[in-house]
Amino acid sequence: MLSKALSAAFVRSAQPGRYCDGDGLYLLVKKTGTKFWIYRFKPKGGKPREMGLGRAGEARNCVMLAEAREKASVLFKQVKAGIDPLQARDASIAATKAAAVKAVTFREAAKRFIAGHAASWKNAKHANQWTATLTRYAYPLLGDLPVSAIETAHVLAVLEPVWSTKTETASRLRGRIEAILDYAKTHGWRSGENPAAWKGRLSLALPARSKVSKVEHHAALSWKQVGNFMSQLAAQKGIGASALQFAILTAARSGEVRGATWREVDLSAALWIIPAERMKAGREHRVPLSAPSVAILQEAYEARASNNPDAFIFTGQDGKRPLSDMSLTAVLKRMDRKDLTVHGFRSTFRDWAAETTAYPAELAEMALAHAIGSKVEAAYRRGDLLEKRRRLMADWATHCELAEEPVGGNVLLLRGG
Repeated sequence: MLSKALSAAFVRSAQPGRYCDGDGLYLLVKKTGTKFWIYRFKPKGGKPREMGLGRAGEARNCVMLAEAREKASVLFKQVKAGIDPLQARDASIAATKAAAVKAVTFREAAKRFIAGHAASWKNAKHANQWTATLTRYAYPLLGDLPVSAIETAHVLAVLEPVWSTKTETASRLRGRIEAILDYAKTHGWRSGENPAAWKGRLSLALPARSKVSKVEHHAALSWKQVGNFMSQLAAQKGIGASALQFAILTAARSGEVRGATWREVDLSAALWIIPAERMKAGREHRVPLSAPSVAILQEAYEARASNNPDAFIFTGQDGKRPLSDMSLTAVLKRMDRKDLTVHGFRSTFRDWAAETTAYPAELAEMALAHAIGSKVEAAYRRGDLLEKRRRLMADWATHCELAEEPVGGNVLLLRGG
């Protein structure tokens, strides 16, 4: 080894230039005064190469002379052993990156996927639904596994326990796992085929949805009994009962009613406009309000705790948050009607419209905010659709006030649209 030529004092005062310390270690001082340590070597059979060892100096994050000499000594030995230090460094960096890639877990990949796609999802609740489903079913088995290690057997272990009993949920879960693993592959965190893919993979291990899923109908009250039910409901106290009445009269979904704000309602025009982001189909929905519906809102308006137009109409106990998703169901339980569901009253409305009125089926479907044929829908949107639906909902409110079933099951044919 060559004798050392530099000193700490020299390094501090060195002027621009290149200075050799020995064993391939050089101090490089630029014209700006910035100083760097350079290791110069010549690999076997190659041309001279240089490798930076860091900024020189005594300040924080700088490399002092003694430390630079230690680094140069290690590299000197590598060169003597026939190893190219630059190639060895690059290989080490690549190995570290590969290890980091392999360490990305399914849970981490899922969180990144959801965060990256949440902005493009129309419904803000979509991200929460993804997280809830994965947390309940996937994370217990897949959460801490590296995405690079997940195989078909792992996916089947998640799906098989719920495939026959909760087929719809299991199908969505499979699709979400597939999307996350595709996302991981795109980012280089895994390779090979997607073990959650259906065609040619899981389709060979699981029965098709159509073979195991059963159509679950929401328990619905007969349209003949709705008048008696509404009379009993009117006797119930509490905002949950009022919200349920309003949901039945408007044939709206529970979530649409519970999330309603005063900004969405125009009492003078008897109109409720639900914004697209709160609708299942992602389209604005106009709901004409019957006189009983307006009366419910007027009572709620007089009792409101806030003048904020964005305040919820049907609030929880704290007066700020909306009713919980079980509040309306709790009313049915108090009435000892566990045989019914809130959503089922939409079916009651649809059956009533089909069996007792001459209103076109498309009109009732639009009252329910269901998607209908594009040509028919376009035709209905051009005309006096809202007014036709206003008459429909008024007739429905009138029927809901009938406290007795029609004698002998007779059908009263109401006017059509």
